[in-house]
Formats: sequence, structure tokens, C-alpha cells
Amino acid sequence: MIRFGPSGIPLSCKGRTLRDGIEDVHTLGLTALEVQIVRTNVTERYAADEDIGFIPMEMEKELIIEVLRGKKRKAAALKEPMEKGDVLLTMINPIAKNYTHLKQLGEIAKNLDVVLSVHTPYYMDLVANNDLTERSVESIRWAGLLAKIMDAQIVVTHMGMYGNFSRAVAAKNIADNITLIQEWYDESGIKIPIGLETSGRQEIFGSFEEIENICEKIKGPVPVINFPHVHARGNGSLKKKEDFQDLFDRAKRFTKGRFYTHFSGVEHENGNEIRYTPIKKGDLKFEPLAECILENDMELTVISGSPLLEHDAMYMKVILERVLSKREAKAERQKAKEAEPAEVKPSKKAVPKKPVSKAKAPSKAPAKKPAPKKQPAKKSASSKAPAKQPAPKKTAVKKPVPKKQPTPSKAPTKKSVPKKSVPSTIPVKKPAPKKAVPKKPVPKKQPAKKSVPSKAPAKKPAPKKQPAKKPAAKPVPAPKSKAPVKKPAPKKKR
Repeated sequence: MIRFGPSGIPLSCKGRTLRDGIEDVHTLGLTALEVQIVRTNVTERYAADEDIGFIPMEMEKELIIEVLRGKKRKAAALKEPMEKGDVLLTMINPIAKNYTHLKQLGEIAKNLDVVLSVHTPYYMDLVANNDLTERSVESIRWAGLLAKIMDAQIVVTHMGMYGNFSRAVAAKNIADNITLIQEWYDESGIKIPIGLETSGRQEIFGSFEEIENICEKIKGPVPVINFPHVHARGNGSLKKKEDFQDLFDRAKRFTKGRFYTHFSGVEHENGNEIRYTPIKKGDLKFEPLAECILENDMELTVISGSPLLEHDAMYMKVILERVLSKREAKAERQKAKEAEPAEVKPSKKAVPKKPVSKAKAPSKAPAKKPAPKKQPAKKSASSKAPAKQPAPKKTAVKKPVPKKQPTPSKAPTKKSVPKKSVPSTIPVKKPAPKKAVPKKPVPKKQPAKKSVPSKAPAKKPAPKKQPAKKPAAKPVPAPKSKAPVKKPAPKKKR
């Protein structure tokens, strides 16, 4: 199953508690949530008289994460009753008030089909072996304890910077500290894996190869593929589907088919991550990863680390569904193409048979012979005349044309056709004026063209406009009047 979710409580969530975040993730149609333990503030106190005899995990007012007993201050089991002189370590955690509350959150998430995971504080140091390293180790231990109560999927952590150490020494120190944490997990009955997240900068421990080496040495930890970090550290190395497939193939031997990943857009330079960006703005595209996911049968959780958090988580889900629909449509087209030749082959075999030859003969005879023979012989003369008569927009011209169609069929001669067409057009257009009658010799000279008689009546209104131009020539005497004005002028000069 493929799950999508945000890294932390959604931005659109009205409440800021973990319960509000779980319910909001379910409302958005997402199925994963990474619980952020930003800080692990711990206080110490001795067990009071009223606390003696109670089990730490049943305390309602506080979240006791560890009980130190005796002079050597060894850790006692949290299910054992408290004794006098015990030192109680209490976590001031906004996630939950007590273990009962944590268990309820896990049940709510399970009922809503939301898988939880826990991320330790981002500033960790498992390299230097100093006070910060001790606090980092404790943070991973306590995160595993909370994850166990909530029934979380994985505990994700960073490992820190190289500092002044060489890469080999840093890798050895980290491996030693991870070994101690894994042993404590095994003793406490915590079966949740420790996820070692890839880093996005060259000075921070966590290339994919380094994490592979640690997972080979220690049984239990698994790689967490942060695609933006791998992409930035490799100068934009994740571009094709095969690039993502290579990472999955290398991590498969540790994860047993269950992958936990991070995705977002990223801005990078010279092999270093600068900042996370929304998916649409970064050069790391989700479509190749979606294609890789659909080609592999695996359990995958994709956590959005984008500044848009749940919005980009939903966007990745939409992209995956879009790629899936395209693949299904392509498969259907291929099936249709494969089915077509199976249907065409029997039809080709039937072609030489008798029914096919009979079907071809009648189909060609009525389609080609009757249509061209009857139409060009009888309708050729009549079709040209009505085609040019509708130009003057007179509907009356179209009506007499079909009535006189039988006449050309009886008279095969060409001379009879123009004689009858001329009187039909003249009375229809100009019944009142009789002056158009003496102009009959014009159509007699053009019987062969057949197109001239139709154009001649259309140009008759043109000669009417010519007399209107004659009065325009009358003002010619005006220049005559101007001419005598110029002649006396030279006489005066003489």
C-alpha cells in the first residue's frame, strides 16, 4: 500500500494538538503522519512518598520516561512499582500528557487508518561523543519508547556533522552509538526500526553509501530515503525512473519491501541543499518516482517535507493517480490493438469466397453508373442556369426552372435551349418595361457560352447609372468661362 502524509501537524489544522492533526490528516484523505519531537525537555525528581507503590506508566499527571534506581542509578522497568529513593525522569512533551493519552492517540490513528511515525530532534550529534551525543542518544531512546506506545511505524533520525573527524572515524563513532541504541531497543522490547535519514549537505554524515555501510554492520536500522537530500547531494542526480529504481533496489535488502521516504521540491547548489521548496517550483519531479512506484509491488510511505506540507502530500497523491490512469488507458489501447488482427483475419479469408465477389459487383454498379449517367445528361444544362440565378436573391427565378426541365429533354438541339430560357428570364425580372425587348440580339450571339445570358440580365441596371454620369459632364463649360479670363490678362501686359 502507498501512503502519503505531512511531516507534522497540517498547516490547515485549526487545532495544534496531535489528536487534531490525526483527525485532520484523515479528513484530507491522507493516510500517514510523521510526529515531530522537536525538543525533549526532561526534568528529574525523587519519588515522593505518595508515588511509592505506583507504576510509572499508570501515572496520570506526568509522562515518566525512565526510573533510575540504586547508587549506580540503573534504569528500572517502567512497569515495576516505584520505590523510595528512585529518581524519576519526566518528559515535558506537548504530544501527550501520559501513557494513557499516548495509547489513545495510537488507537485513534489506527481506527482512522493513519500510520504514525516519529522523528527525533533535527539537531543531532552521534559523532563527537560529548554531552550533546549523550542527549542525542537519549532522544532516540525515548522516541522509540513513545513510538512503541503509539504503535508507530518507524523512528527517524539524523546523525550529525563530521566536524573535525575524518569520514572513517565519524562512521565508526556513529556505528558504535547506533549499536548501543539498538541494544537498548531490544532489551526494552521495542521492535520498531531505527531509520537513518540521508543528509542533503556534504559536511553532514548521511550519504546513501554511508548509511548502507552502517545497516550492513548493524542488524535492525534501515535507510530512510530522503529524495530531496539525495538529489541535492548528487547535484540533481534524480531525473529518470531508473534513478529512483536504483535506490529502491539497494535499500530493499534492509527494509524487506517496506520503504519510508521523504519528498519535496529542493533548491540546491554545488552538491548542497539550500532549502526545501514546493514540488512545482523545484527541479525534482514526482512523475518519474510515481512511475517507479507503480511498477513495483511494495509498501511505501511518502512524507511531504515541503513548505506546503499537506497540500503537496495531496498533490503527490493526485499525480500518482494521474499516472496510474494513463498506464491503464495505454494498456487498454494495446489490448484493443492485439484484438483487432484476430477479427480481421477471418474477414480476409472470406474475401476470395463467392459472397464477397457478389457484394462487390452490385455495390459498384448502382453507386457509380446510374448516378453519373442520369445527372450529367439531363441536369447539366439546367443545373448551371439555376446555380447562377440565385445570385440576385430572387426566389421567383428558381420556381420556373424545374417546370421547364422536361423541355430540354424533348428537344436535344442546343439552339432550342437558349431561345426558351431568354423569354423565361425577361418577363420574370422586368415585366413592366418593354425597352428590354430590342436587346434580344445580345443573347442570340452567345448561345454557345450559356453562362452569358445569366450574367447579361444581371448587368442591365448598370446602363441606368450611366445617364446619371452625363449631367456630371455638363459643368464642362465652366473652364470655358475661365479661359477668357486668362486671355485678356496678356493683352493688358502688351
